[in-house]
Amino acid sequence: MAEELVELSIEELVMLDWRESWFDTARPKQIMPDGDWWTTWLILAGRGWGKTKTGAQALGWYAATNPNTRCGIIAPTTNDVRAVCLEGESGLMAVLPPSIISGYNKSLLEVTLKNGSIIRGFSAEEPSRLRGPQHHIVWCDEAAAWQYPDEAWSMMKFGLRLGQNPKAIVTTTPKPIDLVRQLVDEAEDEDSSTIMTTGSTFENADNLAKSFIDELAQFDGTTLGRQELYAELISELEGGIVSESWFKLWPAAKPLPQFEYVVQSYDCATSDKTSNDPTACVVLGIFRPSPDKAMSAMVIDAWSEHMLYPDLRPKVIEEATSIYGDENEFGNGKKVDLILIEDKSAGISLIQDLQRANLPVRSYNPGRADKTMRLNLVAPLIMRGRVYLPESEDRPGKPRRWLSPFVTQVCSFPNAKHDDYCDALSQALRVLRDMNFIEIDPVVHYDDEYDEDRRIRRENPYAM
Repeated sequence: MAEELVELSIEELVMLDWRESWFDTARPKQIMPDGDWWTTWLILAGRGWGKTKTGAQALGWYAATNPNTRCGIIAPTTNDVRAVCLEGESGLMAVLPPSIISGYNKSLLEVTLKNGSIIRGFSAEEPSRLRGPQHHIVWCDEAAAWQYPDEAWSMMKFGLRLGQNPKAIVTTTPKPIDLVRQLVDEAEDEDSSTIMTTGSTFENADNLAKSFIDELAQFDGTTLGRQELYAELISELEGGIVSESWFKLWPAAKPLPQFEYVVQSYDCATSDKTSNDPTACVVLGIFRPSPDKAMSAMVIDAWSEHMLYPDLRPKVIEEATSIYGDENEFGNGKKVDLILIEDKSAGISLIQDLQRANLPVRSYNPGRADKTMRLNLVAPLIMRGRVYLPESEDRPGKPRRWLSPFVTQVCSFPNAKHDDYCDALSQALRVLRDMNFIEIDPVVHYDDEYDEDRRIRRENPYAM
């Protein structure tokens, strides 16, 4: 061993010492996974777990061992990039051996290594700044705290295109935002290239002040403690108007039922901006789960997309020709019976165009009811088990993956970022209820209303 060390150059000895020092102190969870099969490493961990040091070590080692690479760091703010990811006690400048650094430009948030690799920092507050730069690897720190998480992540992914296997490292304390849920869902998919590491604050207790650990005892068992200390992804779905548990699941192993009526419900965007106001469509199929059960609705399609009107019109016309039902069950396919569109904004023009195309379109006017009142009016239908979701084949007990954005938005309303799915669902259920397709307490109808033995007798409470 000594002879092998003698043959190494000073630079190689420095790299070896750096690596061995990290391996001696790091926990197994903090070591970046080997191989090129993965593209995203998601680290969901509590405060003080060592996320920053893990990200800095992983990114720094990659840059130092892969000459002429372009590496990025994205943090919630510019100050976070500088004070935490670059100059912090566990940041990049603290873990990189000084001898391998060629320069550090504080104003540009740029570190240059002697092997030609460049590491550049960006603020998630300005997603547009990520449009031009290209990267081999990006470290995304505290992504759950980004001001524009979806936009910043999308811009980053577009630029993550250098080399054979570009990678993203995400280190964050979990919050139930769409981006975190998306990455968690990907990690739970066996065929995904996203891998996830989780950990609590107390796994790093040996490196934290005892007073700090003692102080955390007051948060043990609280919702805040579960999130910030144990890195539990707290669900917002049980605190809204609609609870996730109210939806009934249609077993994955069971063929889809034969639908008697199909409604496509649209909530059209109020503007053409790409950062707000998506257009959403929710499709409900009406069926009877069994002869002894009341008519119910199943969500058989749901999508949301930012679309300009010239693109929206042909898409809606194409969707109107869809056949819904189980493809393997002969005769179960059902055409669209009703297209429901709120008569506002782009919906007004869309209704007129669909009428000219002789499609079964109907306008919907919610009156003076606001969005919260609309969902409250139909929430009892969901609570009484009248709305079904198809069960996932690979995640027993959960809806299919394409339903995740729908369920998240509906069940977290009114705290959700958007409300397009909520509006599309509430107007469809309201109309179906008014048409007597689905009811909370179905009225018993008799073939012979004069059959005295079967009729329900009503007593007059005022009779003497």
